[in-house]
Amino acid sequence: KKRVNRDFAVLVKTANENLIKQLLPTLDNLERALNHSKTEDNFNSLREGVEMIFGQLLETLKKEGLTPIEAVGKPFDPHLHEAVMQVEDAKHPSGTVVDEVERGYMLNDKVLRHTKVVVNK
Repeated sequence: KKRVNRDFAVLVKTANENLIKQLLPTLDNLERALNHSKTEDNFNSLREGVEMIFGQLLETLKKEGLTPIEAVGKPFDPHLHEAVMQVEDAKHPSGTVVDEVERGYMLNDKVLRHTKVVVNK
């Protein structure tokens, strides 16, 4: 019983080790971008670097089962979306998501965070 408890404690401590190892290259790239921005005045170069790092981070998280929830142009779904505002827009049908305030994510088919959206009346 003591061995099982000890093994479980070790498992809990190291559960995120694999994910963290996968995120280390992204962390390194962010650090490089920040160091580069101190000596470089080219905003476009910094922007491209940050976009590449964002893509790298998103790919790493996708491998772990994270997927963004698509919202704009879709019918409002309270299981996936959280309405933060309503607007009247003749271009879209009633109950349609017209804007995304904060992106939502699913982790292995479970909503991790609802998408905060603006919905057409």
